[in-house]
Amino acid sequence: MVTVPVPDLLRPAHLVGPALIGCVLQVGDVALRIVEVEAYEGPDDPASHAWRGPSARNATMFGPAGHLYVYHMHGHYCCNVVCGPAGTPHGVLIRGGEVLTGFEEARTRRPGVPDARLARGPGNLTRTLGITRADDGSPLLTQGRIRLLPGHVPAQVEAGPRVNVSRAYERPWRFTAAGSRGVSAFKAHPNARS
Repeated sequence: MVTVPVPDLLRPAHLVGPALIGCVLQVGDVALRIVEVEAYEGPDDPASHAWRGPSARNATMFGPAGHLYVYHMHGHYCCNVVCGPAGTPHGVLIRGGEVLTGFEEARTRRPGVPDARLARGPGNLTRTLGITRADDGSPLLTQGRIRLLPGHVPAQVEAGPRVNVSRAYERPWRFTAAGSRGVSAFKAHPNARS
């Protein structure tokens, strides 16, 4: 297998996104391979949380690259890798993963779920890793609680529209590892029109 390094996070989100596929996200004993992401690019992207400017909720996105932006949505937490230069609120939503280590702990957080689906979908992924809003702003490239690590290049990375996005839906900024069972099902927003 070819090793994929942690990408240069100072680049725009739509370039960082596909480069994160195959990298490893680890919290304690639970580690997973990233297999699905979506890119969001701040004031130039009406689907981004940062589109209307900074707020208490999205402040981490306006900070330096290499930190985790965590927010609460639809009853669960979602996490983004902050990228781009400080003040340029770009983020890559981590939507799906394949658990590599820490299965016992992951299973206690999602009892009765098949291993292949433990981290399928952004809320399931954060639950499996034990990520909450308290982790917002956590550094990812140091020896902290949450770490972004090199992984392995997948056979193929596919690009397509983002899940359940009504604005800027035509941008092909959802990136997936082809054939992975950790990739969530695509769902178009009911107001998105082709």
